Parts: sequence; C-alpha cells; structure tokens
Amino acid sequence: MQHKSSEGRRLLPILGTMLLAACTGTAQAASYTMFRDPSCGCCEAWAAHVREGLHARVAVKDSANMTGIKDREGVPGELRSCHTMIVDGYVIEGHVPAADIARLLRERPEGVQGLAVAGMPMGSPGMEVSGRSQPYQVIAFGKAGRRVFSSYN
Repeated sequence: MQHKSSEGRRLLPILGTMLLAACTGTAQAASYTMFRDPSCGCCEAWAAHVREGLHARVAVKDSANMTGIKDREGVPGELRSCHTMIVDGYVIEGHVPAADIARLLRERPEGVQGLAVAGMPMGSPGMEVSGRSQPYQVIAFGKAGRRVFSSYN
C-alpha cells in the first residue's frame, strides 16, 4: 500500500504543473495577428495594450487593403474600425479591451465569430487622449447574431 502512495506523491507535482499550464496558457498558446493600415498610429498602441494585458506576442502585419481583410473575415460594415486581429479563430475588430478578448477565449460562446468596437472611441485602449473618454460598447457578432458583450462609460 505504501508503494502506491509514494507513486501518487511523485505524480502530484507533474499533475499540478499540467493543471497550471492549462489554466494560464490560453493567452500565450493562441496566435495573435493584427492587420493594420501602415499610416495608422493608434493600432500600435492597442497592440501594446494586448501584449501587456494578455502577456501575448502580437504579430503586426501592414496592409494597404484593410477592406479586403475585413470582408474576408466577415466583419459587419457598421462595426468596422482601423485594425483587425485574428486570434485562435476569432476576429477582434478595433479597440477591444484585452480583458474582453481573454473572456472570449475563456468562455468561447457558441455562435460568436468575434468582437468589435466600432470606430475609434476616445478612452478605449489605444485611444487614450488627455484623460478624455466617451462611452462605447464591445459587440459580439457571428452566427448567433449581435449582442452587447461589454459596455464602458
């Protein structure tokens, strides 16, 4: 009986490490690719927010054809912004906070293709200007339709 107990004790650190990796590895395991117009400056600030907030590597790809990328990824016209990120099969459009991306990757709601913050609202990540802000919403979109995922005032 002691033999089995000692084997179990040896496995506990391994199992604990595997559990920790499973719980914390979501952001790092995913591939983050952001497409942006080369003339846009706020996109880099937003990518820095994602890097810091999700401890993720964000590949930045300049594109002169952002409309083509948004069309290909199915971003609704009225939800478009300046940059588009693809992460783990999801589309992230515009200045979506890192916390909402983490929630999307954690919850994986059925019928949701992505998240979007339409336009470029002041005070959203990457659009911080002299402490000014305006209310905005993060919209989930996809086969399940559209719904407010988060609201910020």
